[in-house]
Amino acid sequence: MITVGVGPVTPEDVLAVARDGAAVVLSPESEAAIEESRKLVEALADDVEPHYGVSTGFGALATRHIAPELRAQLQSSLVRSHAAGSGAEVEREVVRALMLLRLSTLATGRTGVRLDTARAYAALISAGITPVVREYGSLGCSGDLAPLAHCALALMGEGEVRDAAGTPMPAADALDAAGLQKVALAEKEGLALINGTDGMLGMLVIAAADLHRLLTTADVAAAMSVEALLGTDAVFAADLQALRPHPGQAASAANLKAVLDGSGIMASHRDGSCTRVQDAYSLRCAPQVHGAVRDTLAHAESVAGRELAAAVDNPVITLDGRVESNGNFHGAPVGYVLDFLAIAVADLASISERRTDRFLDVSRSNGLPPFLADDPGVDSGHMIAQYTQAAIVSELKRLAAPASVDSIPSSAMQEDHVSMGWSAARKLRRAIDGLTRVVAVEILTAARAIDLRGPLQPAAATGAVVHALRDAGVAGPGTDRYLAPEIETAVRLVADGTVVRAAESVTGPLS
Repeated sequence: MITVGVGPVTPEDVLAVARDGAAVVLSPESEAAIEESRKLVEALADDVEPHYGVSTGFGALATRHIAPELRAQLQSSLVRSHAAGSGAEVEREVVRALMLLRLSTLATGRTGVRLDTARAYAALISAGITPVVREYGSLGCSGDLAPLAHCALALMGEGEVRDAAGTPMPAADALDAAGLQKVALAEKEGLALINGTDGMLGMLVIAAADLHRLLTTADVAAAMSVEALLGTDAVFAADLQALRPHPGQAASAANLKAVLDGSGIMASHRDGSCTRVQDAYSLRCAPQVHGAVRDTLAHAESVAGRELAAAVDNPVITLDGRVESNGNFHGAPVGYVLDFLAIAVADLASISERRTDRFLDVSRSNGLPPFLADDPGVDSGHMIAQYTQAAIVSELKRLAAPASVDSIPSSAMQEDHVSMGWSAARKLRRAIDGLTRVVAVEILTAARAIDLRGPLQPAAATGAVVHALRDAGVAGPGTDRYLAPEIETAVRLVADGTVVRAAESVTGPLS
């Protein structure tokens, strides 16, 4: 059970609700804050002065004064008209994350919703009811309007949802089955339920968690490649890294040193017989590239932390009781870092693919058979696995083109500059899936090469990763076989953290 209070939820809270299905409850302090701000909204009901979203229309229609008897209809009409998404369904974890983050803003007491409405929203999350949100519909300004409107529509007992078991059904039926009442929205509530950066922020928080695991996995993969390609770990020495004091670089280099500790393969060419002075960049500069991704992620997480502490709505109820219009819903801060991460992900995948390719080229693999094939010419080995990597990396480069530099004016030019932050988040999710697959192919290929270096013994940590692959059913070197299932097994072991856990069973916790 996650308690949502007047303070920010944590990334761990977001993951617990999004991925683990945790229930939520409002804290007593947040309930008191919600009730206090609601009094301010209700006091405006007879005010002769116009108040956006309370007694006016929305967007370019904000000049229209709405009579008191039409204001409830104003809120429900807003939700229905804005629930205009199209395309494929958005993933359950994303919808649950954005709902938690919207509830978190409601809990601050800065939006003016009724307590019963906030409680009903929490109950919807706790019941595991997931509104059907569509891929397209958010411009990332005025918040993620269409995605959040589909969630608000479900609260009203309208639209489509999936129940806790994932079964699609009308929202009204799901509410009835869960013993929940549909909500008739009052003044300001429709606007408060849809005006936030919650979708793009939720995807940023989820992406950051995935990238932490993938960055450690990429360090393990790079270590396996350095080892199997007869590279050196001398360049990863702490004193060399300290000459360029980026924290991510130091962490990555320390991981590489730890994973390679005690390698018999590396010891075999430290006898003075090796004439190479330097390794290729994809080996030697792994900490610099991986570390830059780490530092970019750290910056993105600092932005996410500030956004988690925000109360995004328009108008907003200030701490001293004013109702003020503002522009805090603009998604630029989140959109930028989502785009930065997509660039970093593409480059991390690119260097991984370059290391893989070195294994397959007999002129660069330092004694390994062409394409790591059993009988080159008869067998093709991992030739086409690298093609798969290359295809993914090519797509990741396209996905690295920033969404946040684009803006298409909307709402009759009232909303004349938008962030496209939702689009940046959607492409980052696809990029992270691609990175997972690229790193998995590197690990699969490096493990085969390590076996081919026998009877030389790998480091205990890299050997543990090879054993994890073999225990999962991926056979060692041999004649060509159906490769796609082995790639998918490697992908699963990367995605569920098995690869990192195998290495850490020897090294202890890696950065």
